[in-house]
Amino acid sequence: MITKQQLLELAKEHGTPLFVVDHDELRNNIAMFRKYLPRVTPFYAIKSNPMPEIVHTLYEEGASFDVASQPEFEVAVQNIRHLSEAEQREWIYNKIIYANTIKPMEMLEALDKYKLLVTYDNEEEIKKLKKYSPNSRAILRICVPNKGAVVELSSKFGAFPEECVDLVYKALDAGISVEGLSFHVGSQTTEFDNYTIALNLAADIFEQVAKRGYKKMHMLDLGGGYPAPYDESVKPFPVLAEVINKSLNALFPKEVFCLAESGRFMNATAGWSVSRINGRTVRGGKTRYYINDGAYHTYSGIIFDHQHCHVHSFKENAKLVECAVFGPTCDALDVISAHEQLPDDLQIGDLVYSDNMGAYSHASSTWFNGFPPAKVLHINLKK
Repeated sequence: MITKQQLLELAKEHGTPLFVVDHDELRNNIAMFRKYLPRVTPFYAIKSNPMPEIVHTLYEEGASFDVASQPEFEVAVQNIRHLSEAEQREWIYNKIIYANTIKPMEMLEALDKYKLLVTYDNEEEIKKLKKYSPNSRAILRICVPNKGAVVELSSKFGAFPEECVDLVYKALDAGISVEGLSFHVGSQTTEFDNYTIALNLAADIFEQVAKRGYKKMHMLDLGGGYPAPYDESVKPFPVLAEVINKSLNALFPKEVFCLAESGRFMNATAGWSVSRINGRTVRGGKTRYYINDGAYHTYSGIIFDHQHCHVHSFKENAKLVECAVFGPTCDALDVISAHEQLPDDLQIGDLVYSDNMGAYSHASSTWFNGFPPAKVLHINLKK
């Protein structure tokens, strides 16, 4: 992993704001996922950070991909343009899931030739699949508890359990192949029991569908939610893996292919941001720092992803007190933290940094107020 000294040197060489992606960390994270969840195939959720360089590194590590739009699909498949047409089709068939339950009609038409694996959760989507993409292979997304998740998703996506069996058979009646079920316990989940509940719900629906005669469902998509270690309150990944493995092995035979839409877990710890202090003042006894990156830029996850991003000083052994940190724009919403532990004697021109910034950060950065997104620097691109 990159050291503070290396980060400081990179910022001095390349300027700020700077967003650094460590590709060795990406490799470490996918290896850890596979080690502790050996039955679950990771499909990288491109939305969490769609940089082609990140996607390419994970492609080289043998990852599959979760896409939610045609541009994300293109980011993934640009890695296989060297393959023959037949090989490309086979790769797409096996390595991509379009895990957005609501899909544009033109995208369905364009990708129908690939017999894409897609999710759905309502009857209207079945009608769209029948009309625009009859060769799709469908996975029904079910609504499961999202208690304790930082980003709750169940209010927007997922069929209620009592609807699910009928929705499977309505898709079958429309001529759509139903491969299995999916769920999502919510992003950055803190309640690991959500997986136990979701897996039990899915197993029950598998059983009900089979009792009505259809016994060809063979896939289970465990969605995302695998938490990044943003702070000490996040339980270690092996603890979650043990919970999942216990239920998975008890409820689903080995013949069921299991996958997961992991994004944040793969890339959060691989991203770092470095910023410069452009202004400072003291008001109400609290030091305020104004830096050249903010909530409309690399720290956009504060708004869109409910993140609590921590800003750190490069000064060693400095006394820390409560300070406030603001971004560069003229919007009062551009607050990184009103309660950050920093030295109160940092000066204009000093650098600060944040770790665990790889997910849902630069992906939603804007040009608001004329300030461009941070410069991106990739390190350890080669093994």
